[in-house]
Amino acid sequence: MTFLRGCKFSLEKTKRKLDMYFTMRTACPEFFANRDITRPELQHIAQLGHLPPLPGLTPDGKRIIVMRGKDKDIDTPPLGDVAKVVLMIGDVRLAAEETGVAGDVYILDASVASASHFSKVSPSLAKKFLVCVQVSLPVSLRNVVLRSSSIQWQEAYPVKLKEVHVVNVSPLVDTIVQFVKPFLKEKIRNRIYLHSSFDTLHEKIPKDILPEEYGGTAGKLQEFHEAWMKKLEEYGPWFRAQEDLKADESKRPGKPTNYDDLFGIDGSFRQLSID
Repeated sequence: MTFLRGCKFSLEKTKRKLDMYFTMRTACPEFFANRDITRPELQHIAQLGHLPPLPGLTPDGKRIIVMRGKDKDIDTPPLGDVAKVVLMIGDVRLAAEETGVAGDVYILDASVASASHFSKVSPSLAKKFLVCVQVSLPVSLRNVVLRSSSIQWQEAYPVKLKEVHVVNVSPLVDTIVQFVKPFLKEKIRNRIYLHSSFDTLHEKIPKDILPEEYGGTAGKLQEFHEAWMKKLEEYGPWFRAQEDLKADESKRPGKPTNYDDLFGIDGSFRQLSID
């Protein structure tokens, strides 16, 4: 039902999205294999920041997700492990969430972001993550990232991105955001908001669903984060059962998916031509 709803109940779109979802599970083992939150490397990610969907909904039914690092002096964590935890949360939501189906609103806290953190991000893994969840590459860039006309662009996850709010913005973060925007569709570009204070954030998101760290009254962010990490641990058997649910390209009618075509083989955003 989640996939049908995310595809506006179009059966053809739903089939394509499900195909892409299970294809990505095969193509990206760094995101979808060994999904056990008790593993040391994932416990490390859980301790470095906050990643929780918040329990309350906006008045129009959207879910708020907060992403925040705790300490600017830490080394950049492996992007593959961060993406794995983010997608684990996403999959639990797909399996269990019955509310918040109107779309997602992200709050990205840039208070600890530094040039060192951005410089250590793997472009190839970032590209994989975008292809996995991204809903918004413009046509001029899809033809670069997806090099074969036999690959039909279709994001893997059915959740709709409604807004992105970047808080505690520094000049560096503003520069990064301006760099990223050309890679996005216009409707997504228009949904990105930069906030230098929480006052403007409160104009978009009610205080009663925001955590105390952002001037809200809903509770503490750490408690929400810990609750979600506990939920991921409780879903351990479910994740193990899901491990083998992925596409088998040997059985695909016609030409099997070429992962080099899907992601591009150069592994760097520097070679993308931006119109």
